[in-house]
Amino acid sequence: MDDPPSKHRILTLLTALLEASKDLHTKTTPFSTLNPDSIDTLLNLETKAITVFSTDPNLHPLTHTLSTLKTLIENLHSCQGYNPNSLLRRHITTYKISQTAITFEAEIQAYIDRVTVHDLVTTLQQPHGEDEQVNALVEFEQRLAQGFDLGFQDLVLRAKVFTVLERTLFEPLSSKRVKEEAAVAIAALVKFNKNVFVGLVLMGPTIKALIAMASTCSVQVLTSLVRFIRSPLVDEILSHGEIPTIVGFLRLQDLSLCAAALDCVMEIAYIGRMEVVEAMFQENLVKILMELQRKGSESGDSSYDVEENRGREKYEGVEEFDAVFAGCVSRFAIQLEVGEGLTSEEKTEVKLEVLKMVKKASQSDAECATVSAEILWGSTP
Repeated sequence: MDDPPSKHRILTLLTALLEASKDLHTKTTPFSTLNPDSIDTLLNLETKAITVFSTDPNLHPLTHTLSTLKTLIENLHSCQGYNPNSLLRRHITTYKISQTAITFEAEIQAYIDRVTVHDLVTTLQQPHGEDEQVNALVEFEQRLAQGFDLGFQDLVLRAKVFTVLERTLFEPLSSKRVKEEAAVAIAALVKFNKNVFVGLVLMGPTIKALIAMASTCSVQVLTSLVRFIRSPLVDEILSHGEIPTIVGFLRLQDLSLCAAALDCVMEIAYIGRMEVVEAMFQENLVKILMELQRKGSESGDSSYDVEENRGREKYEGVEEFDAVFAGCVSRFAIQLEVGEGLTSEEKTEVKLEVLKMVKKASQSDAECATVSAEILWGSTP
């Protein structure tokens, strides 16, 4: 690879060419005039691009395509008049320009993708600063967010990016910030192609690492993976004995982590089978939720929209944060009742069990009656 300044200049130039090229097929029709601003930008960059591209063998194909594009634009300018021959030539030339522009964009994107993957792997595997590692991870996530691309997936698989990200989660020298960003990147990979990357998550130590990190971000990533992968992941969490740890997060003094854990518990309750629910009951989950609900009731605000605020890492005030826990017992019961993991008979059995636990954990008859009524008659989950 070139040194960083040269690489930066190349990527900046490629980005400018990419934008100019897009206008040549997205903003023109066969008989319209090409966007003059795009043409001017492309032609102004052409000389500089040819010089820069000559320094990297991987960019040589772009040189040929760019020259072809320039020639086609010049040919189009020569197709003046509105006689049948001129119109036909303009139609054909415009079509060729559009197709060549598409090819040019694909070649540019392929080069940028190679740089993105190479930088990510190199930055994470060799000593680099925290900011540089995080930037490489963010750029990778932004590329994944563009949607599925088979060529990019091939690059990711050949470079064993998933393995590199997974190792970063366990790397003692990696900062918490880098580990959390690597976790976010893994979730982005799963979303990029569930069929390929879900298996890697289930077979590897990713989930164990996320839980061991015990941070707000790591639990939020875990929740997003549970929401996306669903029962196979919940079963893995159960089989590895991680339910007690997740429920244990609700007892911590870190309120942000506690809220993230509550979201995770709610998601698991919606998806989990009877064995999962029983594992949560064994950890006195209902009692813990009752304690949190008392704390949340101090704010006097039960209108907090959990669904709308999922994934939030920070809360502006204690009262706003406490509102997350208001009504959490009934929300948990409703998750079980409307969820997909239990049969109808099991849902009835579990509801009665929750009511018994509420009665046992209540500090007064009034509290028991209020919470039981919310469970029986429903409340906003």
